[in-house]
Amino acid sequence: MRDQWMKRAGIGVLAAVLLAGSALLGGCGQRADAGEAVITDMEPEALRQVVASDNQHGRTIMWQQIREETASVEYRTEGGGTIRSVQAGSRLLKGNRGEPDRYIYEARLDGLEPGEAYEYRTRAGNHVSPWHRLTADDGGAFTALIFPDTQSQDYGVWRAVAEAGRKQAPDAEFFINMGDLVDCGQDEYQWQAWLQGAGDLFRTMPVAPVIGNHEAYSLDWKMTLPERYLAHFTLPDNGDPSLAGLFYSFDWGPVHFTVLNTQAEELREWYPDLFEKELAWLEQDLSGTKQPWKVVLMHRDSLQYRIASRPERKEGISPEGEIFMPVFDRMRVDAVLSAHLHTYRNRGHIYDFQRDARGPLYILTGVAGDVRYPNLWTNHALDVTVAPQPETDNFLTMEADADRLCFRAWLPDGTQIDEAVLTK
Repeated sequence: MRDQWMKRAGIGVLAAVLLAGSALLGGCGQRADAGEAVITDMEPEALRQVVASDNQHGRTIMWQQIREETASVEYRTEGGGTIRSVQAGSRLLKGNRGEPDRYIYEARLDGLEPGEAYEYRTRAGNHVSPWHRLTADDGGAFTALIFPDTQSQDYGVWRAVAEAGRKQAPDAEFFINMGDLVDCGQDEYQWQAWLQGAGDLFRTMPVAPVIGNHEAYSLDWKMTLPERYLAHFTLPDNGDPSLAGLFYSFDWGPVHFTVLNTQAEELREWYPDLFEKELAWLEQDLSGTKQPWKVVLMHRDSLQYRIASRPERKEGISPEGEIFMPVFDRMRVDAVLSAHLHTYRNRGHIYDFQRDARGPLYILTGVAGDVRYPNLWTNHALDVTVAPQPETDNFLTMEADADRLCFRAWLPDGTQIDEAVLTK
């Protein structure tokens, strides 16, 4: 069973290096025994929801504990009704940097009713957690939160930005993190700080993470497989089966989100054909959706910026942009969001590498941690809006319905710094 999980993850070396445990189990299960007395004292660590490919009918619930035990997720319609149960699988995640070994738990819910309000809790024996809210996507209008790079030395900054985002958009249905969630991908201390920083955010709304280059760095700052990223997030398995979890897509409301992996440089030793396989999947993914809107999420940016202290670095299109932008043009993508450079830039619409209303809207989302690059990047000829300098934390909200997409960029104090609207 353990081998089945690792085959799905596409990283066999984890058997000896990082993970051990039982198989991950999923699917909606039997009705729980409503007459059994329970004790509400279970305290799952970092309880979180993760997006499914179809969020009208599915959701993944994850958490962690120091000890291993037989556990499940129970859920019901909000306020009462039949309690259903899904057995949770567990796997061991070895600790480091002072963090203990932990068991990662996962249960996949399916068969949800679109738009239905549910509540869920974890259970081990007759010990349960409190109920938490879970709302299935209704296929209609929604608001989402978008957080740029959160890598930090002090993850209290990430916590403050997350809290500011929730205050700004209390009705947000899910949130996106644009990659470089942590500074060092193999540092479990940082992952725990990131999870704690999100607080209650993802107990009631699912997260859609994007992999960044820092997720693929070892403790000695060499390139490595993004083992801990894949351990902490079980993602939709609709990408290339040999690269499971490294890129994926999901639907919410009228929007199809395609989540790319731009880390070919970091992962070249293990996946030398990453971009080749990803491009084949990307064409299939974008051509297969029937959603009115197509939005791409990618960590590295499509443009190349000049660096103030390096005049030899030319302004233009990045290597990733040269590879992916023609596909975005051909498949009529509506918006492309990126991160990596820790600066907010709205570049307007670009087609065939030039400003052109036929192309997607390109937004470089900014920074939501304490790693800053003051006075590093010069302005690009394609920039329309640049965040106030020197750069500070920011986040975005996204409002979507069948006829309109609206992206707004905010400072944590509630100041709006930009707005971009698309209509059909």
